[in-house]
Amino acid sequence: MSYVDGFVLPVPTRNLAAYRRLARKAGKVWRDHGALEYIECVADDVKPGKHTSFPQSVKLKRGETVVFAWIRYKSRKDRDRVNARVMKDPRLADMMDPRALPFDGKRMFWGGFRAMVDV
Repeated sequence: MSYVDGFVLPVPTRNLAAYRRLARKAGKVWRDHGALEYIECVADDVKPGKHTSFPQSVKLKRGETVVFAWIRYKSRKDRDRVNARVMKDPRLADMMDPRALPFDGKRMFWGGFRAMVDV
């Protein structure tokens, strides 16, 4: 079974074009180092819930939208290997400064997941 890193983050709508450029670049780097899949999605049908929701999870503010993303790998071991290489890749150096990012990284969350069903 494969392994997935998942991400949810708020992006100001005025920064979506910049975020898309960053995501395309990151996706290429991850794929070049062995990730099987790199997907970034922008909210389309995402509403605040009564108790919890995507907007509530990132404390969404006016003028922002939610981005949901994932990276798929062969295994957790492969993910650890790929991510170690990605973090050293000079093509991502400009993304390592949180002040240069087109979103608020403090409200981003992520985690690694073992696939339970993969059909």
